[in-house]
Amino acid sequence: MIFLTYAIFTLVGFVACGFVAWPLLRRRGNRGRYMLASAAAFFVLGTGGALYLQFGHPTLAARALEGDNSRDLNALIGRLALVVRSRQADPRGWAILGRAYLTANDPGDAAKAFARAITAQRQLGAVQSFLYSAYGEALTQDAAGAVTPEAEAAFAQALALDPKDRAARYYVGLAAAARGDTGKALGLWRGLLDDVPANSAVHQDLVDRIAALTARGGGAPDVAAMVAGLAARLKANPNDGAGWQRLIRAYAVLGDKEKARTALSDARKAMAAQSDQIAGLNAEQKQLGL
Repeated sequence: MIFLTYAIFTLVGFVACGFVAWPLLRRRGNRGRYMLASAAAFFVLGTGGALYLQFGHPTLAARALEGDNSRDLNALIGRLALVVRSRQADPRGWAILGRAYLTANDPGDAAKAFARAITAQRQLGAVQSFLYSAYGEALTQDAAGAVTPEAEAAFAQALALDPKDRAARYYVGLAAAARGDTGKALGLWRGLLDDVPANSAVHQDLVDRIAALTARGGGAPDVAAMVAGLAARLKANPNDGAGWQRLIRAYAVLGDKEKARTALSDARKAMAAQSDQIAGLNAEQKQLGL
């Protein structure tokens, strides 16, 4: 791996030499241009190589090629932050830094980075909706899942620019539900439900929230839709023993024992390597009379 690292940096060095030598080689009528270009190229390669060998860290570069461990994430984010701060007018850098902070479970710093991205992009022209949405999401995570007024304002700006923004519709719906505005929340979530894949976790979450909000408002939850959503989620992500048991029980309660047995069979295949889950499924089968 060290050999590969040196090879890559050698290639980069020759590319740099090319950038230096090319303008000199293009000069016509200058007999010494080849000698001058060669001298410039060797200067760049020699000086750059010497400085890297003295001050650089080829082993760190090799680790970067191999893949960093999760414990190195904060160090990598620190280096990224230094680069971004040296180019403060570039909104893309701030947006990337914000995503990196979210990955590191640091929503507070992520929100600050997205705010800087919005400021930088506003100076260049119109702000893209996803930046407002990302900023609102970071603020919400920093508030332990509560959609604060500042976050809701960011999501509202995202929706003003893009009424189809999925994250904005989801979180504005959360804020509306928390205020008791059932109609607004259901309108946003039902529209969003049509736009997300049926086998995604988001789809199942929306189905559950819509059912709960409908029941809270005095309406009858769509149980069939909830069960169908759970089945679709398990098809996409089958490693969920508790989910399989809920699905089997739901089919049994609905009186569809054939689907319950099919779900039980699918669950046993998915949980084959987990003896504790198999034991739970056997107990479920006995209790439900399947």
